[in-house]
Amino acid sequence: MPRRPRGLTRFRLIIGIAVAIALVLLFSIRGLAGFWTDFLWFDSLGYSSVWWKVLWAKIGLGLLFTAIFFVLLWLNLFIAERLAARATPSGPAEDIAARWHQMSRRRRGLVRIGVSLILAFMVGSGVSGQWEAWLFFINATDFGLADPQFGRDVGFYVFRLPFFNFLVGWAFAAVLVTFIFTTVWHYLSGAIRVQAPAGSRVQPQVKAHLSLLLGILALIKAVGYYFDQFELTLSARGFVDGATYTDVNAQLPVLRLLMVISLFSFVLLVVNIWRRGFTYPVIAVALWVVIAGLAGAAYPAIVQRFQVEPSESTREAPYIERNIEMTRIALGLDNVTSSEFNYEPELTAEDIEKNFDTVRNVRLLDPAVMQDTFQQTQGIKSFYDFRDIDVDRYEIDGQITQIVLAARELRPTELPTDTWETEHVAYTHGYGVAAAPANGVDANGRPAYALGDIPNVISPGAEALELDEPGLYVGEDLQGYAIIGAQRAEVDFQDDDDHTETTRYDGEDGVGIGGFFRRLAFAVRFAEPNLLVSGEIQGESRILFNRDITQRVELLAPFLSYDSDPYPVVLDGKVKWVLDAYTTTTQFPYAQRTNSRASTVGSDLRDPFNYVRNSVKAVVDAHDGTVTFYVVDRSDPIVQSYIKQFPALFSDDAPPAELQEHFRYPEDLFRVQTEAWGRYRLNNPSEFYDAAGAWAVAQDPGDSIGQTTVETVRDETTGQVIATVEARISPQYLLFRLPGDDTPSFVIFRPFVPFSDDDSRKNLEGFMVVHNDPDRYGDIEVFEIRSDQPIDGPALFNSNIQTEEEISERLTLLNQNGSVVRPGNLLLIPVENSLLYVRPLFIAATGPTAVPELQLVIAGIGSNVAISETFEGALEKAIGGAEIDIGNETIRSTSAAPTTTDDAEDEPEAAAPEDEADEPDPAPETDTVTNLLERASRAFDRADAALREGDLAAYQEAVDEAEGLIARAARILEQAASG
Repeated sequence: MPRRPRGLTRFRLIIGIAVAIALVLLFSIRGLAGFWTDFLWFDSLGYSSVWWKVLWAKIGLGLLFTAIFFVLLWLNLFIAERLAARATPSGPAEDIAARWHQMSRRRRGLVRIGVSLILAFMVGSGVSGQWEAWLFFINATDFGLADPQFGRDVGFYVFRLPFFNFLVGWAFAAVLVTFIFTTVWHYLSGAIRVQAPAGSRVQPQVKAHLSLLLGILALIKAVGYYFDQFELTLSARGFVDGATYTDVNAQLPVLRLLMVISLFSFVLLVVNIWRRGFTYPVIAVALWVVIAGLAGAAYPAIVQRFQVEPSESTREAPYIERNIEMTRIALGLDNVTSSEFNYEPELTAEDIEKNFDTVRNVRLLDPAVMQDTFQQTQGIKSFYDFRDIDVDRYEIDGQITQIVLAARELRPTELPTDTWETEHVAYTHGYGVAAAPANGVDANGRPAYALGDIPNVISPGAEALELDEPGLYVGEDLQGYAIIGAQRAEVDFQDDDDHTETTRYDGEDGVGIGGFFRRLAFAVRFAEPNLLVSGEIQGESRILFNRDITQRVELLAPFLSYDSDPYPVVLDGKVKWVLDAYTTTTQFPYAQRTNSRASTVGSDLRDPFNYVRNSVKAVVDAHDGTVTFYVVDRSDPIVQSYIKQFPALFSDDAPPAELQEHFRYPEDLFRVQTEAWGRYRLNNPSEFYDAAGAWAVAQDPGDSIGQTTVETVRDETTGQVIATVEARISPQYLLFRLPGDDTPSFVIFRPFVPFSDDDSRKNLEGFMVVHNDPDRYGDIEVFEIRSDQPIDGPALFNSNIQTEEEISERLTLLNQNGSVVRPGNLLLIPVENSLLYVRPLFIAATGPTAVPELQLVIAGIGSNVAISETFEGALEKAIGGAEIDIGNETIRSTSAAPTTTDDAEDEPEAAAPEDEADEPDPAPETDTVTNLLERASRAFDRADAALREGDLAAYQEAVDEAEGLIARAARILEQAASG
């Protein structure tokens, strides 16, 4: 086979090296560009001190531990060389050592330094990832609460124990690596000879050296066992988390025994420095292995199996009591106020009149359903997007009113043209907010917007929603970057008539990009040459990036955990985004770890923790991007530590009072607390163990009538489906007057049913609320229902709706002829000592451009369930004896009894003459969806009357008329959707 020319081989080698160098330079340059531009971004927001603090913490830790390991290894290798044999080792088995002698004779010092440096970098550089634990360690604070087992302050477990454990683990690994390389160095130096006669293979001084290293390992292990005993307070071995019977009575004594054995081994190994044999090291290691294997693993397992499990409730009782107390404190459930709710199955007109603020604020507009409606009616252009509908309260017409609102954000993927200038220079921001009273609809069942359209139009009386800066440059899931201060003006908005209005950004956000090197750095960061060559960029231009709200605050404060739902607040003519931030830890002794399924997907609270506080509210200005971290719970020791670590990050001032009026108790935290309260409401350990009297969050009635929603449970490790369970009802923000209060409160609400493994128990047991108003923010109240008869929970009520004949017939007819019924949230609202169920029904044409419109409302009180075209109508039927006009705030008592579908079947319509009942209603002047459905409802009433009288022909005629009217309503919806 012909040989390749040497020149060709050399050329390929040079090319390969050049490509490798180019790749290294490319990645290095991009990394440097990202590093510099990150600093510029932090500096532009006024938080460069945070960037420097984290950087120096990482660098400092990495350098410190790298230096420690370098000195440790270098010193031991130096000692190994000093103890080396002077003669070169000989023999076949010593060839490696002999060659080493020849190669390193004159460079041994450099080799020692090189090996020490490489290993020190490998072992020490990773320590930089412990910067958070280090900052906690040097900025520890006390909780003022001792753990029940050892009497140590909880702050020791949260702030100090994690870093102590890291130090012990790192020290053991470092000394073990040093021991291994020192042993190899001794062999290479000839102090360990494989072929030497027995008894002289290892020189005595080498035995002493290695015994010292083994002794240090034993001493480190003893320190590790000392700290391991405190880790028992976080054990998950028993019935509950924490040090339970087996941990305290078996594992703890074993750890202390192992600590003594390790110290004894250390003494033996130190003594062996002078004896210089193998007997003591073998005894020390064998003794440790036997005790650790038998006592460390077998003995606790035996105690658990044969002492604890046969009488677990008795053995674990004191430890369950500890777990209950500490879990309540850790999850903020130690100050829950419990009250009795003496249920009454009926409501009167007088009750409604007393609670008119509650009735007036019943939320008929479901945020999940309204997202499509907002998009179709207020999106205006395809590149505007409503990513989420939120619930809040504002003053409208002089009264605090619950509203639904959403920011009209930019959708970069739907811009008119797909060019760099269009995406990054022309279209830079969203525009304004759309908001509507939570129970306000127009004649077609669409939201009656208090704020909407482009440019913004505000309704009289809704001045609190007025916007002076409608441009939204920061938003939810807003990716990419934008150039402001360019040669051309930005597109401010486009209205329905395709009129384009331009603007120039006047906010504070952005990093200057006028200079060549900055343009080059950003061009490398975003892999976009236009940033370097575009003529649109001038000296005063700035670049906006990291524009997603969550991403922005996470970069500034990565040590906090964040809620999954940022929400907009209109304040002083500006839009402010509010994102709840949490302090969490897994180190709270005896507290139960949370179930990851308790939180929503995307929330940081899905990660394991056993302590949480909503101590920080991150507020982001949607226009100029400024971020303010307000501390709202300064009693939290963890946030106190963070304030010590990053004093410039957190505001010293309290949030403005106007902003506090719009703070919401975070939904993700409320989910966790309600899931835990179902079990941790019990004080008695035996009841807790048996789950006697335990609650569960009520089953979710879902988005359909008569059915519940199911969800799959997956193994957190493998991801495999392990069970299918009924989903739990989501928390709801509601504005109503609680029993015993004089004024309405804005609360977050969730009901409970009795706990059952198979979800068979669905009767209502109670409900939890948390106040959102500033004077009572965070106050948790639980109402335990007292009743002589079972009360339907949400899932049962939803299931029973289907049995109501009128409701069933209407739903069947409405789900035909190109239309579909979309049920809204099933609301459960306390009114006096009764409970009002409300479920709005939205009708939409099928297709991607459907506009759900509110057309029917179901109301239920006790056994009375009614349906009507309006909430007032349904409430009148369910109560009976009242005429309700929410718009005019009037309630008039009548003598009529509650009207339900059953009553309608049993009693003839005595109020109307027979011949009048058969006459069709005169057609209204204009056909609207509401009018058509009202006429269809009256036709159904006539059909019912005809059926009771046995007139099947009249019955069929009325049903046909109703179906025709419904079909016409569906066609109007289709036309509106296509238009």
